Amino acid sequence: MKNSTKPIDDATPLDDIPGLKLPLNKVYTIQEIYVHEANNIALATLKYLSAPPSKKLAPFTYEWFSTLHKDMFGDVWNWAGKFRQVELSIGIKAYQIPTFLKELADDIAYWDENQTFDIYETAARIHHRAVQIHPYQNGNGRWSRMLANIYLLQHGSMPVKWQEDLLSKENPKRDKYIQALKSADSGDYFNLIEIHKITY
Repeated sequence: MKNSTKPIDDATPLDDIPGLKLPLNKVYTIQEIYVHEANNIALATLKYLSAPPSKKLAPFTYEWFSTLHKDMFGDVWNWAGKFRQVELSIGIKAYQIPTFLKELADDIAYWDENQTFDIYETAARIHHRAVQIHPYQNGNGRWSRMLANIYLLQHGSMPVKWQEDLLSKENPKRDKYIQALKSADSGDYFNLIEIHKITY
């Protein structure tokens, strides 16, 4: 599987304006679209993180992964919740996405049933694998972090307070986060697990 952090050093370019669901009678800046995305994500946050979500609401199944992505971005993009059909500089090959996401769902069920890891390591592994797979055209990092937070809250921990500008070069926590993902690529989850214990 590809390195999960290669493109995080550069912001993902916004190059799919045709997928925009906002009124097209004006030209949007990237910042304006980001605000619309943030508002959409706020609704998903209210749905999943205002109280511990039930297994019915957040079952961590193959199908639900895409439901969550659509909940987060579906008011802004028509490709929300749909697997990408193009290759990115990060993530597996597009044709492998269904297989790898199904394996992740099966692994989560196994980890829970057998109590393979504590909740922080499970959340970290979910987060990392979701970033590695990168199943959607955009929003994968925010979706991956939301997955981890939903899992934490569902299992009795407070969610991590991820900063909106986490990948900004000005954010002092950026390098720590990127390095933790890179270490997880090599099988060392310690730093990523520690990040998931910081709930502020």
